[in-house]
Amino acid sequence: MKPVVVFRHARTEGAGYLGTFLEQNDIPWCEVRIDKGEALPDSASNFSGLVFMGGPMSVNDNLSWIPPVLGLIREAVDKDIPVLGHCLGGQLMSKALGGVVGANPVKEIGWGEVVVAKSQEAQNWFGDIDGFLSFHWHGETFSLPPNATHLLSSRHCENQAYSLGKHLAFQCHVEMTEEMVRVWCETGKNEVIESISSPGVQDLDEIQSDLDARVTALNQLARSVYTNWIKGLKTD
Repeated sequence: MKPVVVFRHARTEGAGYLGTFLEQNDIPWCEVRIDKGEALPDSASNFSGLVFMGGPMSVNDNLSWIPPVLGLIREAVDKDIPVLGHCLGGQLMSKALGGVVGANPVKEIGWGEVVVAKSQEAQNWFGDIDGFLSFHWHGETFSLPPNATHLLSSRHCENQAYSLGKHLAFQCHVEMTEEMVRVWCETGKNEVIESISSPGVQDLDEIQSDLDARVTALNQLARSVYTNWIKGLKTD
């Protein structure tokens, strides 16, 4: 099988639990560290699936790597190679596929409930649950591309996830590990302090409270979703 390629846009926002999941399921994967200036692949055809992680930048920024990344996403969708996006990654998918990315009504940072849409497609991805506690760190959000299906919402952000066939985009972060949460709280503490008046922002103590139980539950949810996503990986 060709490897799954994971695109990292920031040093602290790598594959997280997804990397653990892929290794546990004997799925080869590699990483393109855009934050280190590593070259983008020439074609999506070299991979069984494409994954785009988070990052502090906007998809609307004038960054040289964004247009070719959007091209890779379009190529993958055209060739039925599954794409998976987390936060910035979901926004890149939306922009590539005809959606719009702009400011969310409020910033979301910390733990918050997301609600699963009452549809067969949402049930296919998330099972019979009504919702779950996810992790959030974003100030922008995406609209749904044409023909996409809405999957998740939250109190402060209507579009938390969508699917387009075998392609899946998240606004929230289901890939978190305990270490990632703690590192983000350290590197992003000034942003939290400056944004604490937002109803979607928790303080640093609350974000890091009961962390083992929260991350364990989120990993279980992510495992189920990732298990569905890898069913679509290209095997030829």
